[in-house]
Amino acid sequence: MISEPEMVDEFGAAGTGEVVGDSDREPAREPRPPRPWWWALGGAVLASAVWAGALYLHPVDDRKPEMHGYRLDEDPCPTVRLKALGAAISPRESMPGAGPELLNDPALDRARCFLSLRPTPWKGAKKSVGSRWHTGYSVGVTVALHKRTDPAAEFEAMRGVTETTIGDEVKVEKVPNLGDSAYLLTQDSGNAELRVLDGGAVLALSLDAYTTYDGDGSENPSDDGPDVSDLSPYQSAMISDMRDLMKSLGH
Repeated sequence: MISEPEMVDEFGAAGTGEVVGDSDREPAREPRPPRPWWWALGGAVLASAVWAGALYLHPVDDRKPEMHGYRLDEDPCPTVRLKALGAAISPRESMPGAGPELLNDPALDRARCFLSLRPTPWKGAKKSVGSRWHTGYSVGVTVALHKRTDPAAEFEAMRGVTETTIGDEVKVEKVPNLGDSAYLLTQDSGNAELRVLDGGAVLALSLDAYTTYDGDGSENPSDDGPDVSDLSPYQSAMISDMRDLMKSLGH
């Protein structure tokens, strides 16, 4: 299912004023005496009653979401194995200098990092001395634990939105039997992202493919390189690694 966000703009009608000439003005009146203080007090009491009634009709939902045992006491990225993707593509490799992002707050715990799968020579490239194509993959891992507010509504609202594209260019597929709700988002540019909602936890595993040309600089590549737009062969591996990530965080 492809989600197309809607945008609705509403404009209010501008009011018109009347200009009154000196000849049309009414004679000046004596100023009214100030109203007694108890009138203002009565208005404040009435306003408080209306506000309380509104809270009664629309109570604030202060229930905390169920965390299902998820914890983020430390950076989880060093323990992310990517066992399935490693078997399907290539083992992960360390990325010096690519530090993780870790936030611990009474309302939200959040961790984010990027991992690299070792580039491999493209099998379809012609073998020549000093030049060859490489295909590489970057894996993004994001874990957000919402400890005070339920993220379900926001999760559903963002199901067709990525960091670069909104709407028709994003293919959205529901993934069954994974958390409370899960979606797989894919784009023709070689991007895939698996998102999972499980109680107050929102987890994401993204896969981005890219190509590089290794040459001596004396000549340009004779072709456009490999097509990395289709990441469907790795979807089951992403789901498997997501389950492994959820288990490692205490679920």
